[in-house]
Amino acid sequence: MKVCIVGGVAGGATAAARLRRLSEETEIIIFERTAHISYANCGLPYYIGGDIADKEELTLQTPESFRKWFAADVRTRHEVIRINPAEKTLEVKNLADGTVYTESYDKLILSPGAKASLPPVYGLDCPNIFTLRTVEDALLLRGFLETAKPKTAVIIGGGFIGLEVAENLVRAGVETTLILRGSQVLPPLDFDMASGVHSYLRENGVTVRFRETLEGFSSADGGLLVHCKDREPLSADMVILAVGVTPDTALAKAAGLALGDKDSILVDDFLRTSDLDIYAVGDAVTVRNSVSRREALISLAGPANRQGRWAADNIMGRNRPYRGAAAVSVIKLFDMTVASAGLNERACRDSGILFDKVVLHPSSHASYYPGAQSMTMKVLFAPADGRILGAQIVGFDGVDKRIDVLAAAVQAGMTAADLEELDLAYAPPYSSAKDPVNLAGYLIENIRTGLLVQFHHDMIPKIAEMEDAVILDIRTPAEFARGHIAGSVNLSFFELRARIGELNPAKRYFLICQSGYRSYMACRILKEQGITASHLCGGYQFYSYVYCGECYSPDACLCVKGE
Repeated sequence: MKVCIVGGVAGGATAAARLRRLSEETEIIIFERTAHISYANCGLPYYIGGDIADKEELTLQTPESFRKWFAADVRTRHEVIRINPAEKTLEVKNLADGTVYTESYDKLILSPGAKASLPPVYGLDCPNIFTLRTVEDALLLRGFLETAKPKTAVIIGGGFIGLEVAENLVRAGVETTLILRGSQVLPPLDFDMASGVHSYLRENGVTVRFRETLEGFSSADGGLLVHCKDREPLSADMVILAVGVTPDTALAKAAGLALGDKDSILVDDFLRTSDLDIYAVGDAVTVRNSVSRREALISLAGPANRQGRWAADNIMGRNRPYRGAAAVSVIKLFDMTVASAGLNERACRDSGILFDKVVLHPSSHASYYPGAQSMTMKVLFAPADGRILGAQIVGFDGVDKRIDVLAAAVQAGMTAADLEELDLAYAPPYSSAKDPVNLAGYLIENIRTGLLVQFHHDMIPKIAEMEDAVILDIRTPAEFARGHIAGSVNLSFFELRARIGELNPAKRYFLICQSGYRSYMACRILKEQGITASHLCGGYQFYSYVYCGECYSPDACLCVKGE
């Protein structure tokens, strides 16, 4: 059997390696239009910033080493320009000399990846405007930084690449501005969880501008002007376009293969296209979100690698269905870690999935051991059975560890009750006896079983208008003085039992503390006395996290700030 693979990097190279491990007899040909067969795409921003010093470290396999290891015919600088499905042939252009030849196949794997999206604006041909998708892009950017010594940069877009490049430019001493069309960075996060990231970026020297309408670019005095609607032009020495990626599927489209959203390639559960002798993997394909079961574009390295392996298995008759991806991601921003898995609120609504959520602020490890840091964890769950639908975590130490556990829970269909029972590694430098994942399970089950009633930050304006409602802040007077919700009444938790007689059983009490723990305790005390009480999910810490940032409407914030 002869298998041709179009594209290397994650999906194509993995498929080739797996094919060889399954069969020594199969003829394998890889066509890659760049000079690099397998490289660390996710490491490119760190090469720009110098954390990865040598460009050779980005190369996972050279064409020569790949041939040596896997006895594959690796043809770099060869571009497949046409697929002829009826004849099962490819037209291939040798980019070194321009010659075109025909190659036959028995099975074909498409792994063309995605290309950097370009905004529909004028001036894209101005000098010193960059994208970052390939090794060649990274070499250009690094070379510009080393030779031109730019002092200012503008990044268009706030996804993974945009933020990673922003960090690396700031660390290189470049004054960096991030321009966003929307109101938040990192679309996998809900807005409330992204709010803390916005503040942290500013603390670390990144200027962030939200809700901007980019109109175009122009050259000026050896640099660039960035033009946004109703704003003065912004001067910059360089611009990086990081507005996302688009499936690179012109080849598949010309071949008549079925396409989906954004012209991505439609595949079945076995990663076969509409032509059953042609498979497709990676950033160019539509797969299923393994939680919602809806079609999705998930441009991440992990799924691309697994798809390559699965496609090879299925070509070799192993009949292995691909169950989809849960969109698990993590990003480093200076010292902060931001991670997500599964569905966010928007994805749940779009899929018609009923959900509730909890927000908690556990410590990364035992609080009595030096260096413990708080993280903000949001977990979405199905109210009916407690099934975990998604999770988002923003923090520092230990975030990656917890998101991996929660990602496994999401994909395994585990419930909050299962999280309660998870036996996780504990020692004071690494965790607490009640791990944050366990705590999330405890909190969800308290809500589901009626031990605790909660309300969310966006409900406060309506609560403030209720005649029988009392917003009761049970933090200390000093905490209350530093900042509180307008109209709230302060009664410290530590005085609550002694002064409970002052409360009116005919009223409904909406309790607020800093993180949610004291208000939970207070709710239990009041319920035992027959008083209706609920607590603010995530506490005042989360409320101020969301509403006190520059990206939210000032009119929506009900905070009264002290000196």
